[in-house]
Amino acid sequence: MPKIRPVSDLRNNFADISKIVHETSEPVFLTKNGYGDMVVMSYEAYEKLQFESEVYFKLKEAEMQAKQSNQRFSHKEVFDSLRQTLREKAENGNV
Repeated sequence: MPKIRPVSDLRNNFADISKIVHETSEPVFLTKNGYGDMVVMSYEAYEKLQFESEVYFKLKEAEMQAKQSNQRFSHKEVFDSLRQTLREKAENGNV
């Protein structure tokens, strides 16, 4: 269940809000005059959200590219290519 608090709680009960967002990893929704105004979350939760958004974006991008081409790669081809790239980087001291 989402935590909803008045924005004045950010000033008056900052420590309480901070504890909630860090212990639950869930955001706290702040309202002003009864309407949504802000969302407060821990830095860790924000970074996780950003990472998930980036992964989702990259998957959508790959899906769109796949629709534009009939070229497909097997599991073996993909991992052989990755291993070769890693070997080359290791040999050049780039790992």
